Amino acid sequence: MNAFTKLMGTAALGFALGAVALPVMAETPANMLVIANRIDDITTLDPAQSFEFAGSDVLRNVYGKLVNFDPMNLDAGYQPDLAESWTVSEDGKTITFTMREGVKFHSGNPVRAEDVAFSFKRVVALNKTPSFILTQFGFTPENMDETITVSGNTVSITTDKRYATSFVLNCLTATIAGVVDEVTVMANEVDGDLGNEWLKTNSAGSGAYSLVSWKPKESVTLQANADFYLGAPAMKRVIVRHVQESATQRLMLERGDIDIARDLNPSDVEGIRQAEGVEVLEEMRGRLMYISMNQKHPALSKPEVRQALKYLIDYEGMQNSFLKGAYVTHQNFLPKTYLGAVDENPFSMDVEKAKALLAEAGVDGLELTVGVREAQERLEIGQSLQNTFAQAGITLNLEVGTGKQVLSKYRARELDIYLGAWGPDYPDPHTNAGTFAYNPDNSDEAQATGLLAWRNSWDTGKLTGMSAAAVIEGDRSKREMMYHDIQATFRDTSPFAVMFQKIEPAGINEDVEGLNLGGAITAVSYWTVTK
Repeated sequence: MNAFTKLMGTAALGFALGAVALPVMAETPANMLVIANRIDDITTLDPAQSFEFAGSDVLRNVYGKLVNFDPMNLDAGYQPDLAESWTVSEDGKTITFTMREGVKFHSGNPVRAEDVAFSFKRVVALNKTPSFILTQFGFTPENMDETITVSGNTVSITTDKRYATSFVLNCLTATIAGVVDEVTVMANEVDGDLGNEWLKTNSAGSGAYSLVSWKPKESVTLQANADFYLGAPAMKRVIVRHVQESATQRLMLERGDIDIARDLNPSDVEGIRQAEGVEVLEEMRGRLMYISMNQKHPALSKPEVRQALKYLIDYEGMQNSFLKGAYVTHQNFLPKTYLGAVDENPFSMDVEKAKALLAEAGVDGLELTVGVREAQERLEIGQSLQNTFAQAGITLNLEVGTGKQVLSKYRARELDIYLGAWGPDYPDPHTNAGTFAYNPDNSDEAQATGLLAWRNSWDTGKLTGMSAAAVIEGDRSKREMMYHDIQATFRDTSPFAVMFQKIEPAGINEDVEGLNLGGAITAVSYWTVTK
C-alpha cells in the first residue's frame, strides 16, 4: 500500500466515523449563511499579505477598495467603490480619485483619502508576497510619499510610466488594494509592524462584513456591517466551516446543516442534482490547475525533460473521470474569457514521445517529490501523475500537507515539483503573464515569492521583456496578439504544465438567492445573498 492509498484509506475511515458522530441539525437560521469550504490555505487576513483563495473570499467581503466589481453585473468590469470618480492626467501617469462621502469603517471612523494613501504605502513598506501588484508601478519606500499623495478629499497615484488606465484600475480591484482604517491599525502596531500581526486575525475595513474570528483549519465567522454604504446585508452572520471531504459537505448540505457546499467532486455533484431541496450552481472560474518544475533540480532544468513531463499527463483521462464537471483541459496561463486567451492545447498523453525526450536529455530512472495539498482532487491528480510518470521510468513521491505547509515550501523554492492552483488577482492578462512569464531577478536574494517563475527558479529569458512590453501596449488588438505569442513560447519552453481551468460547482440550498462566486475575475460575494 503506497502513501496515497494509506492516506485515502484513513480519510475514508475518518469520514465514516464522522458521519456517525454528526448530530441531526435543524435548517440554518434565515439570517445566517453557513458554508462548507476548504480554508486551510489561509495564512493571514491582512489584505497587505493575504494571497490565497480562501483568504480572498473573506477579504472581498470585509474591505472596500477604490474600485470594485458589482457581483450582480460582473460583465460591467470595475466600478466606483470608495472612490466615486477619478481623472487621468494628460501624460497618463497620474490618476486622481475623489472619495465617496459618508462612508465609515467598522470602527465608526470616516473613510478618508488619507486611509487610502496609508493602505497603499503600507503595502509598499511591508513588502509582503503580493506587494508586486502595486510596486510594479514603480512605488518604492523611497518615493512613495511623492507618488502617493493626498489633497483634500482626493488621493493621487503617479506611476513610473504610462500604462493603460484599465490595467492600473484592474490592479486596484485586487485583494491587496483593500483600504484599511489607519487609526485602528496604528493603534495596534507592535514594533513598527504597521499592524501586520494584529490584522492577521482582526479586521479594520469598511466592507459589508467585519471579522469576528478566524480559527485556522476550523472556521471563519463574519458579522454584517449594519452601516454598509450599499445597505445592510440580509445575512447578519456568515460562517465558513473548514470541511475537507466532498462527501461530508454533501451530507451536511442535504441535511440542512449548511447552506452552501463549495468543494464537491463530480459524483457528489451528480448526487446533489437528484436530491430534493438543493441545487447546483456552476461558474467558470479563473483558477488554473498546474504542475511546475524547480529549475534548481539538475534534471528538471533540461528543456527536454520539462517537455517530456508535459507528455506524461493524462489530461483527457482525468477530465473525463474524477474531474468531470469540475475542470476542463486548458494548457495556457491565461484563463478563458481573458484578453489574449487561446484554446491551443498541444499536449496529450504520449509515453513514447516522453521517453524519447528523456533519452535525448540523457535522463533515466528519475525520482522526484511533488508537493500536494491535502485536498481530494489534488490527491487524485497526484496519484494519476504517479501512475503515468512511472510508465516512463519516473518515480514520483507525494509529499502531502496543508495548503499553508505546501505553499511555504513552494515559496521557499524547496520542492522538486509543485502541484497546485493559481487564480488571477485582477482581470487583466498581465495578472498571469506577470507571474508565470515574468522574472526580472532570478536570484535567491530577490525573494520574489509572488512570481511563480521565481518560485521555480526559472529565468524566463526574453519572456520577461515581452511581458513588460505587452503591459504598456495601448492598442487592444496588438496587445492581444502579444499575449498569443508569449503563451506560444511559454508552452514550448517553460517548466510549467498548465493542465486545467476550473468550473466551480457549488451545491446550494434552494432557498439561497443572489449568490455570486466571482466568475473568472474576483472572489465570492456574500452581501447580495438572501434566503
